Amino acid sequence: MKLATQLFVTFGLVGLLAACGFQLRGDYALPFQTMSIALAPSSELYAQLKRSIEASSPTRIVDDPKDAEANLVVLGDRNEKVILTLNSAGRAREYDLVRTFAFKVSSANNADYIPPSQIVLRRDMTFNDDLVLSKESEEALLWRDIQSDLIQQLLRRLATAKLKAASESGNATTP
Repeated sequence: MKLATQLFVTFGLVGLLAACGFQLRGDYALPFQTMSIALAPSSELYAQLKRSIEASSPTRIVDDPKDAEANLVVLGDRNEKVILTLNSAGRAREYDLVRTFAFKVSSANNADYIPPSQIVLRRDMTFNDDLVLSKESEEALLWRDIQSDLIQQLLRRLATAKLKAASESGNATTP
């Protein structure tokens, strides 16, 4: 009897999750066949972004923006390390790591799929003078985590450009 109750509760919870629209994050279907990324090809962000786009969609990354259906233009990319709190000796005790990434996505004829937008990501980090090496490692790990999160958010925004691209082409054919 106990097993039947557990199965009933389990299937009931699964049914509730399905009914509320929950689904696991899957691949992103980008609405572009080809895309260019206005970043240095040697940068880590370019490599990770290219790998993520090509792995999750049929979109190909091309070098020449003229050959691309969409162009990702980076308007700004800034990392900041801001002191949040100080200890009694006046030394930093907590930092706020902030990455601000500004971008836009335009078509080959300079129509905006995504107008100039900004993604701001932040992580808090405590600091201790006695643990400098481990805190440096933690900071590097947090910056990598921020970059991974940035790529995921950028892919989600690129996937939503489909509606804007469709409405743009719909407006172009309207008499």
